[in-house]
Amino acid sequence: MIKNVLAQDLVLDSKYDLQLTLLAGQGGLKRKIKNQRIQKPGLALAGYVESVNPHRVQILGNTELTYLQRLDPFEIKKAIRRLFNIGICCAIVTTTLEVPQEVVDEANETNTPLFVTQLLTSSFIARIQSFLEDNLQVATSIHGVLCDVLGVGVLLLGKSSIGKSEAALDLVLRGHRLVADDVIEIKLKGSDAIYGSGAELIRHNMEIRGLGIINIKEMFGVASVRTRKKIELVVELEEWDENKEYERIGIDDHYYEILDVRIPKITLPVRPGRNMAAIIEVAARNQLLKLQGYHAARTFQQHLTEEIERKSKTHQAFDIGDDIE
Repeated sequence: MIKNVLAQDLVLDSKYDLQLTLLAGQGGLKRKIKNQRIQKPGLALAGYVESVNPHRVQILGNTELTYLQRLDPFEIKKAIRRLFNIGICCAIVTTTLEVPQEVVDEANETNTPLFVTQLLTSSFIARIQSFLEDNLQVATSIHGVLCDVLGVGVLLLGKSSIGKSEAALDLVLRGHRLVADDVIEIKLKGSDAIYGSGAELIRHNMEIRGLGIINIKEMFGVASVRTRKKIELVVELEEWDENKEYERIGIDDHYYEILDVRIPKITLPVRPGRNMAAIIEVAARNQLLKLQGYHAARTFQQHLTEEIERKSKTHQAFDIGDDIE
């Protein structure tokens, strides 16, 4: 799902310290912001409005205000009306220069939210970009456990009571970090990066059957947890099935889709005696090698094929020699 961000959310935010004040256009505070990128409408004020995206936040900085102040009142009204008549979600003035009254009047007439901030344009753009990226990301939630294993975000999946939390606890004891247990909030960043984090209410807590709820951060220290991690490997745990053929060599790659992004996946059968934490750690190490361009199974297959071909050629040479004799 995609969160709805309204123009009024900008002035209500406290996390990113946008320092915004509503100057005009109160009737349009329910307008939706649908694009993560901001826009500076310099050319639009000069008449070229075709490139303006109404779903982006429009930034009026020093360049735009200086240009408007050089115009007579009629031309100011004409220039700003071209921009506001598009139905932009909102406009934000980031300069300490005085905002022309004509701009304020047009914002009120068209119900276009007009905010001001005392922050420098560069500082404000950095803050609002972070705000929009965080609030406009495609998001979902999933049941599982997410760990940071050697820098690889490993998502553990499987049915309830299969041993996900126990495996994650063992990983923490081996020096790795817990990101989230039970409910994982998933967000898409960019076009192909999936990030997971724990729900705020249960963050850093873990349920161990027979023991109850434990807090990993308080028990093992801040180095044993992290707030968010990119998911780079999915490990699905399932009960061992004697009638099922499991991966023996690992030549073929398998994937798991989250928010239409394909993430490498392996399936690990669980049965007594198997050290799942050690296997998951090795899987993370193997994934690191793959990311660096080394695929152990395919390299083994290539060497095996080359050896078979070499021996085949050697036997053919002996056969030819025997025929000559």
